[in-house]
Amino acid sequence: MHVSTDEGIEGMCTVGDVRYTALAVDDLEQLRLLVIGEDPFDRERLYARLRRATRHMFTGLGWFGAFDNCLWDIAGKAAGLPVSVLVGRVRDAAPAYYNIRGDSIEAVIADTRAAIAAGFPAIKDHFHRSGRENASWCEAVRSAVGDAIDLMHDAAGCDYSFAEAADLGQALERLDYRWFEEPLPDRHQERLAELCRRLDIPVLSAETLMNDVDLSAQWLISGTTDLLRANARHGLTPALKLSHLAELHGTNIEFNGPGGLFGIVHAHVVCSIANTSYYEYFPGGTRDEEGKAIGLLNPAVPVQGQISPPGGPGWGAEWDRAYFEKVRVAVL
Repeated sequence: MHVSTDEGIEGMCTVGDVRYTALAVDDLEQLRLLVIGEDPFDRERLYARLRRATRHMFTGLGWFGAFDNCLWDIAGKAAGLPVSVLVGRVRDAAPAYYNIRGDSIEAVIADTRAAIAAGFPAIKDHFHRSGRENASWCEAVRSAVGDAIDLMHDAAGCDYSFAEAADLGQALERLDYRWFEEPLPDRHQERLAELCRRLDIPVLSAETLMNDVDLSAQWLISGTTDLLRANARHGLTPALKLSHLAELHGTNIEFNGPGGLFGIVHAHVVCSIANTSYYEYFPGGTRDEEGKAIGLLNPAVPVQGQISPPGGPGWGAEWDRAYFEKVRVAVL
């Protein structure tokens, strides 16, 4: 998405974060009606206007996230500062966790050791077997990495019963895992709340709801999750609101995937929010270096397990504009 000002500043951000890359034409037309001619620095007023409009448009929540991110890009370029500095930088680089791969425990352990050798301080799995089998695999990973590496289990591909999730959560506690992600579907609010009460390991839920700021807030306030999940593809402005809510509740907000601009957006976010622990890294280039296919010259890639945002103004994305124009297929 490109948003241009009458002073010649262009804000630019991807729609989505490699996934969810399409914006409905009807939504784009509504966006034009609602924002053209407005002051690009009025982010809060425009956020409130678009949020109200969502109800009457019957469209997906978070639909205007790319526009919000373009406004942040404009603000940074106007000020000559990176977005992370505008927000308030807390660190120059943030640690990243590595999503391990493998269809066998041997392959998983090999990938885990490769990640540690590359400098990653934390590992997350997406094991999708039964709770008992996953507990065995998690024990093997802990045995392979020792005590110094943070481990997390993401159950997004599983279908645990409440009892199974509770038993696995206790096993993860014994293995000193950092969090238990999506142990049950978000719609099972009462069961998630009971699981949070029963377990000491932090539960990280509400990923399928994370485009709805109000519901995410209620899940945290009601004790249905211990940690918040968010993705700044829905806009940096609502992500900041949720991060401050989590901070006031004494907990963290953890960001899902690259967040836009093939990792650049979340590289800024995790370096400007104190109550978040890691950047989520997917190996293989599918979430970051894929940006080169449309001319992005500096996708955000961890180095020795650390992620840093570009130092240029705004998001700091650098483009081969001639190549970008060559591969562009349409202008709406």
